[in-house]
Amino acid sequence: MSTVEVTRLVEAPVASVWRVFTDLPGRCGWLSTVTAVEVLTSGPFRAGTAWRETRTMNDGGQITEEFHVEECIIPERFSVASPGIGAEYRMRYTFVPVIEGRHRGGTMVTVVQDGTPTAPAGRFLALVFGGLAARTVEGALRRDLDDLAAAA
Repeated sequence: MSTVEVTRLVEAPVASVWRVFTDLPGRCGWLSTVTAVEVLTSGPFRAGTAWRETRTMNDGGQITEEFHVEECIIPERFSVASPGIGAEYRMRYTFVPVIEGRHRGGTMVTVVQDGTPTAPAGRFLALVFGGLAARTVEGALRRDLDDLAAAA
């Protein structure tokens, strides 16, 4: 299993950051690498919400992933799972209000992604490419949080 954690200050209140982040149909408008979103459930963002998201990768190719919200505590945190090819991913997002200092009123957003190989080939690739994969994931998560900061 590999874990990547990224934290970013967003100069907007928690409610605004949460609203932008959980507006699934609006993700194409603020996430620079997302080209399509298909919401698979109805109703507000909550545990049980599911969607498919298509992203453009660094090499120009596209990948479509399906996400399922496992836990949701509005507006503090949520976790999602995404079954991958040869691995499963879980991401935990937390939104913490900044209450002191010059960034008071902002939000510290943290995402922790855990990847677990589910097939022998996935375990082998994790062993061989583990560090490179972690750096690639970290870069993608940072880009997503930068996009979020710009949108919120």
